[in-house]
Amino acid sequence: MTERPDGSANRPHTDGLPKTQPLRPSQVRQNVNAKRMLMRLVQGDSPPTAPMNIVDRLAGSPYANPTIQVMGVDASARKTIDFALHLAEVMFRYGAGALEVETSMIAVTAALGLKNVEVDITNQSVAINYAPKDQTPITLLRVVRSWTNNYAGLAQVHQLVTDIVAGGVGRDEAVRRLNEIIRSAKPFPRWMVTMAFGIFAAVFVGVLGGGIGASAVAFGSNILISLLSRQLARWRTADFFNTMACAFLVTFIALMLRWAGVEIAPSIVVAGGILLLLPTGRLVSSVQDAINGFPVTAAGRFLSTLLTFGAIVAGIGVAVVVGTLIGSEVLDVTQVFPDAYPLWIRAILIAIAVVAIGVTEQTQMRLLIPTAAVGIVGFFVLWGVGEAGLGDRLSPAVAAVVIGLLGRVVALKLGAPQLVVAVPAALILLPGLTIFRSMYALTVEGGNILLGAGGMLNAGAIVLGVAAGIVLGDNLARPLTKGLSSNERRRVRRR
Repeated sequence: MTERPDGSANRPHTDGLPKTQPLRPSQVRQNVNAKRMLMRLVQGDSPPTAPMNIVDRLAGSPYANPTIQVMGVDASARKTIDFALHLAEVMFRYGAGALEVETSMIAVTAALGLKNVEVDITNQSVAINYAPKDQTPITLLRVVRSWTNNYAGLAQVHQLVTDIVAGGVGRDEAVRRLNEIIRSAKPFPRWMVTMAFGIFAAVFVGVLGGGIGASAVAFGSNILISLLSRQLARWRTADFFNTMACAFLVTFIALMLRWAGVEIAPSIVVAGGILLLLPTGRLVSSVQDAINGFPVTAAGRFLSTLLTFGAIVAGIGVAVVVGTLIGSEVLDVTQVFPDAYPLWIRAILIAIAVVAIGVTEQTQMRLLIPTAAVGIVGFFVLWGVGEAGLGDRLSPAVAAVVIGLLGRVVALKLGAPQLVVAVPAALILLPGLTIFRSMYALTVEGGNILLGAGGMLNAGAIVLGVAAGIVLGDNLARPLTKGLSSNERRRVRRR
């Protein structure tokens, strides 16, 4: 190795090694883009501890991607929050679930221009916290203390929220429309609702296997319990004692008619009578709330549901004891009833029963026939999977999934929430006869406590399976209904 004049050693020749060329600007940009893409794949679009934007809760709902109305709403934020709370109160009172109420409030506040809003729903209370940066926060709370059957009003509120999200309705117009919904009369008068109670019991007794005589008794007894329930409500009687009195009356009437020599099966009449007393909508909403992440609200509704079942048990037990003291014969709750009508007649009876339920729930007239169609499809699915041997527990759950799926599709096409269609259509799946037999064994026949407890667990599994099936069907239908809300918005914009 030789030295250069500057004192450094001469390095060996490297002509055999490939020479590196300087990178061109396009290559530098490509390397930078590749590094950015790799970082996104590894780290994600946002830090793992970043909070979820509240508007992201609208994903999968009919109100996704709301149209924001930019008009300086922050100056009157209190009015917007008051409207959102009033909307939530009305929805809860009409029977909506917690998730539907929350998404509606988020969609409305976002569409009306409010940012930095948090919504909290706990059982009967709804709270909104509005905390803009560098300003005094506003927190308002509303408590819901009353409920009513008004699916027509719930559908109108759903349509109002859709119009607000589409950008076609401002706040003042929305307040006016909501007040009109509250003041508007229900679709059906009271006498028609009373008749619907009796018609449902009559046709459902026919579906269970009762003849014309049993259906007639069920019709008359349910007319009476409807009138009794209305009178007790005027006297401000608690719901527990109201339900207990109705269960007592329907059971006592069936026992006394049998004691008088009328050839009917009291157990099947009672089963058809107590079915409308079951808190179906409340149970479906509680399961939906539990699945969707509202445990406190779900627990409150579950407790209310258990109290209703307890009231039915107490009413049946007292009626049987009184009937036995008078001299009525002991009921044979193990009696099996064969089908009294062929399949096609039972399908017609199911359609009539679903329409009657819709009338009692004050559903809009235009939704009655589609709801009956969904109920018929659910009935045939129930019959088909039962014939396939899936069993008494799994068959109603499978039928409920189909009803929940079709209910969402049909309801959104007609501008209504899924609950309005799915709950009346699914009421036919509930095990009224099993519930009655189990309650009878628990309250009257002391030696059959285990049999009654097992029957109630079986009936409870069916009821929970039906409720969960409706929720599952609703979730499965979401990919199929993404375009329905956008179509609704396009119709609103063209007005």
